[in-house]
Amino acid sequence: MERKSQKTIEKVVTLEGIGLHTGERSTLTFKPSTANSGILFIKKNAPDAEPVKPDIDSLLDTRKFPRRTSIGNGHFQIHTVEHLLSALYSMEIDNIIIEIDGNECPGMDGSAKPFVDILEKAGIRILNSEKDVFMVKEPIYVSNNGTHIIALPADELKISYMLDYPGTVLNSQYASYAITPESYEKEIAPARTFCLREEVDSLKKLGLGKGSDYKNTLVIDGKKGVIDNQFRFGDEPVRHKISDLIGDLALFGNYIAAHIIGIKSGHSINTRLIKKIREIYNKERVSGVGKSSFSAGSYETLSVEEISNIIPHRYPFLLVDRIIELSDTKAVGIKNVTVNEWFFQGHFPGRPVMPGVLVVEAMAQVGGVLMLSKEENRGKLAYFMSIDNVKFRRAITPGSQVVLQVEVIKMKSKVGRLQGKAFVDGKLAAEGFFMSTIMDA
Repeated sequence: MERKSQKTIEKVVTLEGIGLHTGERSTLTFKPSTANSGILFIKKNAPDAEPVKPDIDSLLDTRKFPRRTSIGNGHFQIHTVEHLLSALYSMEIDNIIIEIDGNECPGMDGSAKPFVDILEKAGIRILNSEKDVFMVKEPIYVSNNGTHIIALPADELKISYMLDYPGTVLNSQYASYAITPESYEKEIAPARTFCLREEVDSLKKLGLGKGSDYKNTLVIDGKKGVIDNQFRFGDEPVRHKISDLIGDLALFGNYIAAHIIGIKSGHSINTRLIKKIREIYNKERVSGVGKSSFSAGSYETLSVEEISNIIPHRYPFLLVDRIIELSDTKAVGIKNVTVNEWFFQGHFPGRPVMPGVLVVEAMAQVGGVLMLSKEENRGKLAYFMSIDNVKFRRAITPGSQVVLQVEVIKMKSKVGRLQGKAFVDGKLAAEGFFMSTIMDA
């Protein structure tokens, strides 16, 4: 697979409109960002609110928020992000800051095309850093109540989809596209969201569709066709399903090379597939199996001896065995938890569990490596200033291999705002935000 460079936008642009479900007006301001910083949503007029990174960990319950993809953290939520994420993913925008004034992305005309248009208006800038692309090597399959989705090995991203509305004018539709910025802009982005006329009342009872009308939503009479509108493509509904699937795929966080086939799938089952792919991705990162699966350039790795040259911690309080990824804004470390750990003697006899405070300390040590590995900070110390919104998802027991991922959220002078996550077997075990400052030794 051809290696590709990361991208951002050239200039600040703004988009304003009504949300399809809330009916509330919202504004999006798109700003350029740096390599490896990712996509970040920032709440306008809320300076203390942590940014939301659109990934599978920030996904909100699709049962609670049906018929759309919603993300959030403990500070704020953003609804109906799938059309915007679909455009960003397909136009290959890796790094961007999105300031949102409101709670839902604007619905615009019901398609992803207005987002493509605004990104092109902003201009696309190539960055001096390669994309991280995960190549699926074995089939991955999810099925539920007659809906199916599968990821097959491929050298590029290809999406195929089949929808089926028997007894209606839609009948069965099938479409398949290799996803490139060019094919997406021409064939997929203009396809608008749709629903059957008989679904309208039930959707309104759920409090949905408050901003929808016949212009931004294709309302289809099962016997007669589109009401007060017309199709842009003869198979516009299936093309929109592909657009939605790409938007959900963006929650993986990195680019995927695979042939993904959806059969009557929706947001819920789409995101279940992404979770399975993420588990495989995390396991491969930890085990080192199939390093060729990543088309990004090589990352710096550090042994325990090299870690000890950066941070001052020593046995028994050095809680990082290896750094497997280190860049300007992100570090990933490994802690192998054995039954001989000193803290298991009293925590707890007969039922050993790694103390939560030490899980946080391990994340902080990886953060220390991230901050102090920079040439200008060598020989200095990193001190905790605050810990916020820490959550423990599962117990860490002997035999676990803990993957510690720390990313820079904000860096100003010598003070850094970091987000840490700890994974075991690809599943989130703990997470939290912390602030550190760099001081002379």
